[in-house]
Amino acid sequence: MTVIVRDLRPDVRSDAEGFARVRQRALPFMLFTPESLVHDLTHTHPDARFRQLIAEEGGEVIGTAQIGLAHESTEPGQGFANVYVHPERTGRGAGALLVRTAEEHLSAVGATTSYAWVLDAPANRAFAERRGYTASRSAHFLRLDLAQGTLPPLRTPPPGVELRTAADFADDPRPFFALDAETMSDEPSDIGYEFSDYEAWLEETWRHPLFSHELTSVVLVDGRPAAFSAARTDGGARYGTVMTGTARAFRGRGLAKLAKNDSLHRARAAGCTEAFTGNDSGNGPMLAINKWFGYDICATEVRYVRELG
Repeated sequence: MTVIVRDLRPDVRSDAEGFARVRQRALPFMLFTPESLVHDLTHTHPDARFRQLIAEEGGEVIGTAQIGLAHESTEPGQGFANVYVHPERTGRGAGALLVRTAEEHLSAVGATTSYAWVLDAPANRAFAERRGYTASRSAHFLRLDLAQGTLPPLRTPPPGVELRTAADFADDPRPFFALDAETMSDEPSDIGYEFSDYEAWLEETWRHPLFSHELTSVVLVDGRPAAFSAARTDGGARYGTVMTGTARAFRGRGLAKLAKNDSLHRARAAGCTEAFTGNDSGNGPMLAINKWFGYDICATEVRYVRELG
């Protein structure tokens, strides 16, 4: 059968369901739902020129791609193209067609560089390298068994320190945004970012359907947000922390560990049985924290880059 590539239609439920099904099989350690995918497509900042592509064979979605510009980058022209094919539908040309379509789009909207995450397996790496991509940094996916594992006990915060949740910022999320923006700017990355668009953050993060305000823990020091662990859930038993960090002025005091432990205990009490997170392989401090909690590495991705044009 012929493989075709087209845009995901946000108003067609079967498109989002097919996209989510492929991603859940290719990346079982990340959280996706049809609702979250449609939200990403319809609420990502217009400057990102964001598209979600699906590869179909005989009416079945067998491959996916998320492509666009890193519009918050301090260096213009940085694009991304993350392609994943259903693991039982490889070898049909879907991946190659998705990559070609993605690169054509990126070039048309002014990208000079394409970055792609590739699961660390020989066939995947060879696929990227045949298309002119060069490996750079890597990152790990980690999993923790919340149902059977043992979490560190909760401890009483020291004087001047208190634990809250993101829900406590419902009336004014801006202090939480400022903390998120500061810590994200220090994350290891191939691309430098400036997170300054509060309205875009509200749409893409605060109002995201996977974001859990109740399970996101925030540490206050003398009333000021100092550290946090941002949580997402799929509406079932799967929970993930997408960012854990501490403001520069408060680092070295164990506040990130305090926030993450509080969030994990909240997640288990809410009925979550699996916890997932991700770490840059060079982020030793955060890897050590996750090892302390009992997380195990379950997969690795490699960041690949190609100059366009």
